[in-house]
Amino acid sequence: MAKKKSLFECQHCGFTSAKWMGKCPNCGTWDSLVELSEQQQEVLKQTASSVTGKAKAQPINEIAHTEVERFSSDDVELDMVLGGGVVPGSLTLIGGSPGVGKSTLLLKIGANIAKGGRNTLYVTGEESEGQVKLRANRLDANADHLYLLSEIRLEQVLAELAHRSYECLIVDSIQTLYSEAVTSAPGSVTQVRQITFELMRLAKERRIAVFIIGHITKEGSIAGPRVLEHMVDTVLYFEGDSAQELRILRGFKNRFGPTSEIGVFEMRNEGLVSAKDIGSRFFDKNRAQSGSALTVIMEGSRPIILEVQALVSESHASNPKRQATGFDTNRLNMLLALLERKLELPLNSYDVFINITGGIKINETAADLAVLAAIISSFRDRTVSKETVFIGEVSLVGDVREVFQLDTRLRELAMHGITKALVAKKPQQSHGVKCYPVDEVTKLIDWM
Repeated sequence: MAKKKSLFECQHCGFTSAKWMGKCPNCGTWDSLVELSEQQQEVLKQTASSVTGKAKAQPINEIAHTEVERFSSDDVELDMVLGGGVVPGSLTLIGGSPGVGKSTLLLKIGANIAKGGRNTLYVTGEESEGQVKLRANRLDANADHLYLLSEIRLEQVLAELAHRSYECLIVDSIQTLYSEAVTSAPGSVTQVRQITFELMRLAKERRIAVFIIGHITKEGSIAGPRVLEHMVDTVLYFEGDSAQELRILRGFKNRFGPTSEIGVFEMRNEGLVSAKDIGSRFFDKNRAQSGSALTVIMEGSRPIILEVQALVSESHASNPKRQATGFDTNRLNMLLALLERKLELPLNSYDVFINITGGIKINETAADLAVLAAIISSFRDRTVSKETVFIGEVSLVGDVREVFQLDTRLRELAMHGITKALVAKKPQQSHGVKCYPVDEVTKLIDWM
């Protein structure tokens, strides 16, 4: 008789091992490995083989070029993040903190698609149909082609999809569904993997656009195995505090478009709507204060003017604090060391705090010059004119270097009436903005 093979799986990251261990070697979680039954092991093998697949190789020159078909979600910001619209047969995963607006946005999007004559199924495993109806009345999301289903069994969802022809499916959320073919609890690694595989197969076979909502962990990542993000076509994350009006939808994976675009939404009584005139939402031009400086960053093809705030206060501790919100802390430490070395500012005895207004996280280095200006302004308690913007990357040797798409940034400044800009090199076209070249950090002090 063949000996039974044991297999243990981590319920946090999906790591598998032939023997039990107290600590998962992949994610470091204690007491998270659970032994899988023979049925669960068979589901794991089927999913892995289906994801990898086997196909005969073909010369790339013999493969016909196909255009990606899209239809609009009737939401400008979401269409921009998706790369131009919703792709039939795509599987999109949306994550975010509780209360940020995931269900609100997808219910509104489902109604928009349904109003265009496309049958849309909204599956909710966390709320009753009456609760969803109340939110739909508030959001004006009632449509004849929008159908609600309060169900957590995957087999019943598949039966409904076979009963009526749907072009869009919304699942809220993936952690609440469970398959009767798997003997583990809803939300477990095995259940999430199996259900995602079934939804992916369904989307590809019937050309249904599928949106699924995923819960996130306390670390900010989507709960469940990492293979979940690899299986889907698009991964979107909501950024921003639920207490703020503005919410940012950022793409981290997109097989049908770029991942550099962001969508900016505003929470109102009628739900999440595309923010209008976002150019003036992230800075205050009317009041100049010490510790504040303006900069322009690029989010995809969109320039955004941001306000960088700094607070420098004397520290009474042996290790002064360095904290940053929306800015890389390691890069902040590098800029502070540069100020101490090049400008001889005694910042080693001061606490330094940096904040980027609006809840945006800066991923590029064009804001380095603005961070330095805000720190110097707070340290010397001198205001910086709100008619001046700082654009430039600062190197370790103290040079200020050029940034890409400077022409687009200056054009955005001119549209908002900003007249001055400190840049690394004077551009050929300034669009009415007076540019002051600053090629070294020491010249920043002279200008200020």
